[in-house]
Amino acid sequence: MKLFLKVLCIILLLACVFLSAVTALEYRPEAAEALTVDGAADGALREGDSLRVLSWNIGYGALGNNADFFMDGGKMVDTADEGRVWQNIESIAGFAASVEPDVLLLQEADRDSTRSHHIDETAALAEAFPGTARTFANNFKVAFVPYPLPPIGKVDSGLLTFSSFPIESASRVALPCPFSWPVRTVNLKRCLSVNRIPLEDSEKELVLVNLHLEAYDDGEGKLEQLRVLGEFLSNEAAVGNYVIAGGDFNQTGAAVLDFWPAQEGKWQPGIIEEDALPEGVTLLMDASVPTCRSLDQPYIGTHRSPGHDFSSDGFQYYAIDGFIVSDNVTVTRLETLGQAFVATDHNPVVLEAVLN
Repeated sequence: MKLFLKVLCIILLLACVFLSAVTALEYRPEAAEALTVDGAADGALREGDSLRVLSWNIGYGALGNNADFFMDGGKMVDTADEGRVWQNIESIAGFAASVEPDVLLLQEADRDSTRSHHIDETAALAEAFPGTARTFANNFKVAFVPYPLPPIGKVDSGLLTFSSFPIESASRVALPCPFSWPVRTVNLKRCLSVNRIPLEDSEKELVLVNLHLEAYDDGEGKLEQLRVLGEFLSNEAAVGNYVIAGGDFNQTGAAVLDFWPAQEGKWQPGIIEEDALPEGVTLLMDASVPTCRSLDQPYIGTHRSPGHDFSSDGFQYYAIDGFIVSDNVTVTRLETLGQAFVATDHNPVVLEAVLN
């Protein structure tokens, strides 16, 4: 009994030390923080111009077709070796560059994380997009995530934005965190990456927002983050600015829900009802090709070419990536670009629009 009590005391002491450490080291961003703008762009943008925006969740370079993931019902934590991470990042960079976007919105880009072998993916991707301005906003920064076994470890990840037009200013706007202590200390701190591009011969701005909303909450967090996002975008539109927000919503529009119906036992996104957003902004999702696949099992071996019939191959598919635009932005193209989930568990989505 004495030995048992000693071991129990040691375990409790170690747990207290760990909780104290992660609490002291917890990432606590301000409600709004300025972001550094790196690089330089000399493109000019005016009212009446068109532009092409590409949004893509790159799965920190480690969620390719070989991967499943424990949070989605799979088994893997370490989902890619260093060589595979480099292969995925090079594939993502090559395809994104081939689309020739004026703006590139990337989610889950790692800088110094155990899960991606401490590769600075932001620097590697920057080499593929010379002549652009770029910003990075942390939304997952933890010294050590202790679960599961093996543990996730260190994470330094966030939202990476490239623009062919000069970014006059950029800011990180915090979103509500649905988790309480101690889970909050090792969890994501979601945010909006707000990038402001001046328009020539106009007092208005193009407001570009890169986003990645909550995934593993009980649903209330997603709704609250969507409400804050909608209010922010509506306020920008109300003063006449042009607004384009893109990213991974981890929610699907009610209008596209029937394209990819829920399968029992698989992770399910939230649902964005038609009246969830305020006046002045509109949600856009293309569900003709899924933007995301389930990570309950590896995709390799069931590899399909773009355009195949997804309906009966054992995977849950989703349309959870897309855009929100203000009413003064006329969309001329919205398309999910099927990449067969080779390099990441998401497909990229492209938007072409005119600033009216």
